[in-house]
Amino acid sequence: MNPEMTLPYGDEAPRFESRPVWCGRGSTVIGAARIGAQAWLGDAAVIRADGQPVTLGERFWLGHRSTVHIATFDQGTTCGDRVTVGRNSVLHACLIGSDVVVEDDVVILDGATIGDGAVIEAGATVFPRSDLPGGFAYAGSPAKAIRPVSPGEAAERAERVRERSAEGIAPDTEPPGETDPDVFVARTARLRGRVGLGAGASVLFCCSLEAEAGPIVIGADTNIQDNTVIRTRGEGVVIGRDTTVAHNVRIADCRIGARSLIGIGATVAPGTLIADDVMLAAGSTTDPGQILESGHLWGGRPARILAPLDAGRRATMLRIVEGYCRHGRDYRRAQDEMAG
Repeated sequence: MNPEMTLPYGDEAPRFESRPVWCGRGSTVIGAARIGAQAWLGDAAVIRADGQPVTLGERFWLGHRSTVHIATFDQGTTCGDRVTVGRNSVLHACLIGSDVVVEDDVVILDGATIGDGAVIEAGATVFPRSDLPGGFAYAGSPAKAIRPVSPGEAAERAERVRERSAEGIAPDTEPPGETDPDVFVARTARLRGRVGLGAGASVLFCCSLEAEAGPIVIGADTNIQDNTVIRTRGEGVVIGRDTTVAHNVRIADCRIGARSLIGIGATVAPGTLIADDVMLAAGSTTDPGQILESGHLWGGRPARILAPLDAGRRATMLRIVEGYCRHGRDYRRAQDEMAG
């Protein structure tokens, strides 16, 4: 069984050492991904190697709505053998040893290294460039060692993670309808209800945008990255132009300004107002009705001001937007060629 969608990126196409054991609905593999024997990919699992390689060892298990990605200009992602990843987790430009268990709702960020036999407990955030030795259980944000892993514990917890994946999420993966030629919507994304996309906007693989009540309005050149879920049950969601919403973000009825960045695995609660020119750090949450003022890096649970939004961070945010505009054009062309 093969992924529902595979696409080359540049001259690189995904390569599996052998046919995967299972590929769920909406599963997507892009670019220079090299995946070992006996892989298991859950529903809406995304592996995206568009600019750097992703190398995954034997018996790699990627749970439902989880994402493996790279830092386009800097670093790929490498995992050893028998790595198990739960639901709604993100491995981003990191190095992971063998026999590691990454439970549900975990974010592992750029440059992090995790040793053999470690367990990353549910809800943890591994900060950039962290070095977590093997043989320990880690929890919290930032993830810290809480105790040694007992003999056989990692294998037992891996089995529990896999058992929870017996019931899929059954995403609706019917191709989206016709969109403006300046817009990219991945074939494995799901858009329902009143969803408006500005010119140059992109909605990437396995995203779910559900306007159950109020509308969802996405500004020009804004990118919504893999496995992000936006759902309205009230007034709706409005996101300004030139904004990045990273992988596996959860957004309810709110307003997000222009030129902002919502980090990997963040949660934006109903009634939140995020001003223009805001960076919300990966793994952060907002409180219902919270206001995030312009010109700052916010982070934490709940979010608080961490630092000014300096020139370096602003330049990074702009570079991401420009890169995703290019990605959108490239992916639309590749997707159209595959369909044609």
